[in-house]
Amino acid sequence: MQNGIATPFGDFFRQININTLRIPSLRITDVIDILLVALIFYIVIHWIQETRAWTLFRGLLIIVLISFLGYYLHLYTLTWIIERTLSVGIIAVIIIFQPELRKALEQIGTGAVTSVSGILPTNVIPGKISRESADEIYKACINLSAEKTGALIVIEQQVSMGDYANNPSSVSIDGEITAPLLQNIFVNKTPLHDGAVIIRNNKIAAACCLLPITQTEIDQSLGTRHRAAVGCSENSDAYIIVISEETGKISIAKEGKLRRAVTSHELKKMLEGISEGAKTSAININKIWRGKKNGR
Repeated sequence: MQNGIATPFGDFFRQININTLRIPSLRITDVIDILLVALIFYIVIHWIQETRAWTLFRGLLIIVLISFLGYYLHLYTLTWIIERTLSVGIIAVIIIFQPELRKALEQIGTGAVTSVSGILPTNVIPGKISRESADEIYKACINLSAEKTGALIVIEQQVSMGDYANNPSSVSIDGEITAPLLQNIFVNKTPLHDGAVIIRNNKIAAACCLLPITQTEIDQSLGTRHRAAVGCSENSDAYIIVISEETGKISIAKEGKLRRAVTSHELKKMLEGISEGAKTSAININKIWRGKKNGR
């Protein structure tokens, strides 16, 4: 029995000629090539883990593993079904991961891949609002919260919000950012109160803007404003401030996540952080944001 078990291993090792084994030559370009591929895989996996695509990605991996298993075990029917399914796999992946692929391309186009990966720091965050505008937004939010007036304020960052601001249903404002103007826009039953205000290039660009509603499962107690804020943050890098009409509590949506019931101090710190001249690193911002989410 022992000889029978050892024979296959003995045959295998006898076929190996140590004298003919050579270590392949390794060039510096090969090392760079391997490192770049490893970096790309790391960035993609790290990014997917922060999105809904991670669950879908795991499902695809299971299908691939089952296909390999079916091939080696000669499960012909199962293999045939999987082969026919995977024949349109590329198109299916594009359709399934359309929101994630769009977001990734936007981040590549704006040079924000390093912010997603958290590897390379950014010295300056491009300021979209001035310090004075940040103060005015803060005052308006505090007053709207105290009055329990519902509001939805989008502060554009690197990804353009022009599609929403220039939508036919939106109303162009192009006005200076002041607390009284923001408060008046959201007064109940006024023509512009329903929808979002979009702030671009340090101005109130438009009001009554329609935002995409998230398809992600969130608290059933949250209304349309909160769902629209999360949906918009899934498709952009904007900061979205939501004020509840029922409770007056302030929430902030960012990167598909909703930070609920933020304090006035947290709101002020966030606005100061994205105002002109704010110097910090992208990785620190990500850590702070994750820390806040974990502390909910």
